[in-house]
Amino acid sequence: MSGILDSVNQRTQLVGQNRLELLLFRLNGRQRFGINVFKVREVLQCPPLTSIPKLNALVRGVAHIRGQTISVIDLSMATGGKRIENLDNAFIVIAEYNRSVQGFLVGAVERIINTNWDAIMPPPKGTGRASYLTAVTEVENELIEILDVEKILNEISPLGTDVSEEVAKTLTTEGSENKIIFIADDSSVARSQVKKALTTLGLEIEVAKNGLEALRRLKEIAEETGDVTDKVGVLVSDIEMPEMDGYTLTAEIKNTPELQNLHVVLHTSLSGVFNQAMVKKVGADDFIAKFHPDELATAVQKWLVNTDK
Repeated sequence: MSGILDSVNQRTQLVGQNRLELLLFRLNGRQRFGINVFKVREVLQCPPLTSIPKLNALVRGVAHIRGQTISVIDLSMATGGKRIENLDNAFIVIAEYNRSVQGFLVGAVERIINTNWDAIMPPPKGTGRASYLTAVTEVENELIEILDVEKILNEISPLGTDVSEEVAKTLTTEGSENKIIFIADDSSVARSQVKKALTTLGLEIEVAKNGLEALRRLKEIAEETGDVTDKVGVLVSDIEMPEMDGYTLTAEIKNTPELQNLHVVLHTSLSGVFNQAMVKKVGADDFIAKFHPDELATAVQKWLVNTDK
């Protein structure tokens, strides 16, 4: 298993082509789950875990890995399931989200699959774990559930969403008072976080749950106004979204005459040196790593008042 991610750095050519690779794993049963390979640093057999007093109940302990102390979250418990008992046969998926590194305890790790974002669909309504799913896909006639890790992490350690008073005093939307801010993100928690941070700017905010939904709505607005920027001041988009990812959404916007003047800020928990190259490739105006309210609000304000086309 130690070699399962050996070629991860060679996989970046998939990004920007509405494609992704998923690492498949199981928790406490037959159901398979997926996580984007680009968020994964390493997969390893579960090492000894050290218990620390007053840890969140979902955190099984900490592991000391390559000189770093990493909290290990039981993904089964975090999604309302049973505790993973047999640690000797369990694995830890070490991943980076929102500028920090976490370990996710899983029952078994299978393999990496290559797929398209248009094959990743919003979760069906009414499923038992629906509130913890951000998307689903089908592999070998089985439903693969993609967890809303941002929701899980926020329940364990909530992120602050308020812009600081110091930064708030510097924000201005002069000249953009009648514009709206458009947000595209598949995670309900992330949408809420972004919206809360950007309310400081005092503008109307509209949201979409994925790139395809956002593109359709932006085209509707452009049909009404002639140019989408007559109404929309800036788009803040996640990168990982079902049906259409943020890179593809940005490329579509920049290649559509009535949309191409729209400023796009990509806002993602994805890490890696390839991000800046991809931002430039698809024509995005800015890239902000999740999640820091001051940085996000400042970046959005910059592009709201930047009228250069």
